[in-house]
Amino acid sequence: MARKFKDRQWGEELSGLPVFADCSARTMRRLSNLGTRVQVRAGKRLTTAGNRGAEVLIVLSGTATCLVGGVEEARFGPGDFFGEVATLDGGPRTATVVASTDMDVLVLNRFEFETLVKSSPEVAHRMLEAMAHRLRQANGKAVA
Repeated sequence: MARKFKDRQWGEELSGLPVFADCSARTMRRLSNLGTRVQVRAGKRLTTAGNRGAEVLIVLSGTATCLVGGVEEARFGPGDFFGEVATLDGGPRTATVVASTDMDVLVLNRFEFETLVKSSPEVAHRMLEAMAHRLRQANGKAVA
């Protein structure tokens, strides 16, 4: 079930996630107009490696497993996000992500993701930090 949320409670819920921490109330009001909240059942494939994708998913509740070549590389929980690489460069998905539990996710299409990044340097910086951390982890596994 997909629903748009454009109310104060939604902004307050988002501000509780690490990626949106310390954003001003004004920024949160702007951001609360972005994205669609989607409820997902455990076992549902959210992304498939090699497929095209143009959405970023932010986990609101529940957990998901990230698989690369069939091997678990990461787990995503509340506040984590994925799908940004394919959304940024228009290329194929780099991993398959499957819901481990029932989940609520915020889905941002390419335009909404660009709006988010351009309108909130704080959020963009947190996302870049998370992406850098993931890259270092992946490189560490490749070197080891």
